[in-house]
Formats: sequence, C-alpha cells, structure tokens
Amino acid sequence: MIDTHAHLDALDDAGAAIARAREAGVSRILAIGSGLASTRATLGIAAAETGVMVAAGIHPHQAADGESLDELTAVTEGRLVAVGEIGLDFYRDYAPHEDQRRVFREQLELAAELGKPVIVHCRAAEDETAELLADFGGTVVLHCFSSPALLPVALERDYYVSFAGNVTYPKAPELREAAQAIPAGRILAETDCPYLAPQPMRGKRNEPAYVVHTLESLAETRGEDARELAQRIDANASAAFQLA
Repeated sequence: MIDTHAHLDALDDAGAAIARAREAGVSRILAIGSGLASTRATLGIAAAETGVMVAAGIHPHQAADGESLDELTAVTEGRLVAVGEIGLDFYRDYAPHEDQRRVFREQLELAAELGKPVIVHCRAAEDETAELLADFGGTVVLHCFSSPALLPVALERDYYVSFAGNVTYPKAPELREAAQAIPAGRILAETDCPYLAPQPMRGKRNEPAYVVHTLESLAETRGEDARELAQRIDANASAAFQLA
C-alpha cells in the first residue's frame, strides 16, 4: 500500500510514524517538500528511510515569500518523482492571486522540462486551475480532491484523482460521489498528513498509517474489495509517478 501525499517533515517523529506505517502495511510514502527548508528536511528523511520518495514545489501559500525555484531545483536534482504540491488557493488567500498564478505557471513549465508529473492543490480556484493546466501535456494528480467542480475536467483529461481523509467525513457525500465516478486506473489515496485525519482517527494528528482508513472508505463507496483496491492504487501510483 502507498500513501501518495504526506508532509513527513511536519510530523514530530517522522521515523516513528514511518515505522507505524510499515506495521499497517504501508510500504511506500510519497513525501512532499513545500519550499526550500521543507524540501531539505524531506530529502533528509527520505535518505534515512526505505520506501520514501520525494516530490517538491512551492505551495500557493508561499507564492509571495520569495522562494527560489532555481535553488529548489538545484537542491533536488535527480531526486524528485514529481513537482508539487503546486497550484492555486483563493480560499485562504495567503498570497496575492497574481503571485500564485505566476509561480504555478513557472512550476508547470519546470515539470514539463523535467518530464515529471505535477501534484496540484486547488481550493476555490477551479476555473483558473483548469485553465492553467490546459496546456500542460504531462501527468496531473489532483491532490486531496475536494473540488467536485473539477470532476468533469479530471474525467475529460484523464487526470489522476487522489482522495484524503476528508472523503470519509459524514458531511462529505459529494466527495464520495466523485470517488465513485473516477475510473479504476485513475484513483489514488493519501493522508495529506499531519492534516485531515480520516473519520475513525478524527481529532488525532494524521500520519501515513491512517491511509488504510481512507482506503477502506473508498472501497466501501465504490463497492470494491479493499485489498484489490489497495493493489490497484499502488499500481496507479507507480504509473503516475514513474516508480520502479
């Protein structure tokens, strides 16, 4: 089983969390570096652990912080499986919209140059996200899917769609409806830890081991066997992120 999106550097003890994940059957984790300092920390965790891969990017919240994309690229040379998470967040508005658009465009160009997939964050910016992605010819993963308005675009363009713990929440039927609509070859699961712990662990700090609860919810929603879905998601992740 794989957790396709974890902020390991935001955990108190990443090594202990990784060990618990292995005990739960989670053998691979895609760790996300957000900005330079986070990416350096994430690379250090990955170097010390087996089964941990790294994606990195400048998060939309950081778009006005002066993060150097050149420096980020230099630090991660040859070690990235994806560029992300990147995108737009007009809900929190931690950075001006134009800065977010500019940084998103630059990172889409970088991913195209590197031949890497992109991991996309979208909140309250569905139309502009779809517009900016329209000319990107590489693989797109819509992370922590919470934008049903993007579902038609995702289906039309064959995007990968990744579901986090919020798909398990009682007040999120629209996310479960979206999960039912995703083709078998395009569904992924993640924790987005330490955020969004799934319903059985609600109130606790999320960690990679808890992806099993999201997987079980997705299997129930889709009327599938959880073990078979886990294997399919693992295969989907290998294809999306070009993993061995």
